[in-house]
Amino acid sequence: MKTRVHFIHRNSLSLALLSCFLIMWFGQAFTGWHEYNKELEETGSLSVSFWEYLSTGHFLSTTFENWESEFFQMIVYVLFTIHLRQQGSAESKALDKKESEDKEPTPHPEAPWPVKKGGIWLNLYKNSLIIAYTFLFLFSFIMHAYGSYSEYCREQRKENLFIEPLPTYLQGSRFWFESFQNWQSEFLAVLSIVFLTIYLRQKGSPESKAVDAPHSQTGKE
Repeated sequence: MKTRVHFIHRNSLSLALLSCFLIMWFGQAFTGWHEYNKELEETGSLSVSFWEYLSTGHFLSTTFENWESEFFQMIVYVLFTIHLRQQGSAESKALDKKESEDKEPTPHPEAPWPVKKGGIWLNLYKNSLIIAYTFLFLFSFIMHAYGSYSEYCREQRKENLFIEPLPTYLQGSRFWFESFQNWQSEFLAVLSIVFLTIYLRQKGSPESKAVDAPHSQTGKE
């Protein structure tokens, strides 16, 4: 007889990460609101309410430039780990054999419905992770561009300066500086776990090899 597992236990990892995300996001919004109002007061402008702040370019830009980098990192990482290897890393597939994720899907009673359906649905499902991350990246990229440009326009109006049209602004250094400063950090973080799991261990973590595994062992096994 199967032991019934409580909902929280079944989903504890997602719930914990979601909680951390919401706490940190609120912290960003709350401190950003105070910083934004401080800047407004210094220039003699009226402060805004917290809810008004959430629709400003300042908040949208800082939020989505980070989301954009996270989703871009995941797109590249998922694609790279299909074909590329790193000997000894827990994050790499084996060097000389095919893994279970490489085999062609076979319909069975418990398989997801696109596997049972086959055809175009199966082809889409086989790449659904990349498709989802690509849509999330594009949405975040667009929202970052919108927020960044809105904040730029606000700053230009405050100084009575010329406002460049959006296409011109997106060719400038400011927008891409905001993107690159986040992108580079994401790839450094991924590189660190790929490389450090060759030599270091964390007992109990699925992101680590077994503590007694040799450094040359590739993958978690």
